[in-house]
Amino acid sequence: QVQLQESGPGLVKPSQTFSLTCTVSGGSIQTNYWSWIRQAPGKGLEWIGFIAYDGSTSYAPSLKSRTSISRDTAKKQFTLQVSSVTPEDTAVYYCASGFWPNYWTYDYWGQGTQVTVSS
Repeated sequence: QVQLQESGPGLVKPSQTFSLTCTVSGGSIQTNYWSWIRQAPGKGLEWIGFIAYDGSTSYAPSLKSRTSISRDTAKKQFTLQVSSVTPEDTAVYYCASGFWPNYWTYDYWGQGTQVTVSS
């Protein structure tokens, strides 16, 4: 059974950069698609991007200029970096995985981690 666990800072100041790490157990990150998704207060899920089994990446156009996803296969971790943050980046951030690239088909989700952008 694949399990995912997010970790990262809970509070970030505007204009700063933050990173979140997803640690995977019970599976290999060299299979499947591995995404970051977020949910802002009162809003629906928003896909941020994925890193695929072969290391290729894809990002939501609205966030592409400020986001980066990388991985460490030895540690079975993948990381999201978001730069130039604003309060609109406040959300619960989830890492998730599935066989297809579309996040709504994913079988495996982390519990989510709150990131608040505030001065």
